[in-house]
Amino acid sequence: MITVLDHVQLAAPPGSEKRLRAYYVDVLGMVEIPKPPVLAARGGCWFQAGGVRLHLGIETGFRPAKKAHPGIGVTAIEAYATRLRDHGASVTWDDDLPGHLRFSSEDPVGNRLEFLEPVPAT
Repeated sequence: MITVLDHVQLAAPPGSEKRLRAYYVDVLGMVEIPKPPVLAARGGCWFQAGGVRLHLGIETGFRPAKKAHPGIGVTAIEAYATRLRDHGASVTWDDDLPGHLRFSSEDPVGNRLEFLEPVPAT
């Protein structure tokens, strides 16, 4: 029986760890979590905020995910969008999901990320 989504893994090109750390920690406000030594040798980095864990794995021949994406729940979404824009990240609002405010952005290697917040029913 499935009980929880443990993490989402996104791919990244070799040598991108410094840019990933700057974005996921400084821009998104996540914390880097250590990888086990055998996995750390492969490169990449892992991040966490609350119950959300994202793993960025190094992939030779990398191509960014433009459609596939993690959907990340946030609070105070307008302020969060402003935070991203203030750090130079793209913010593209989309109102196609009823009952939610949501926008998408891209990490520094071009992977799509979606951020959403439920709108209370009126």
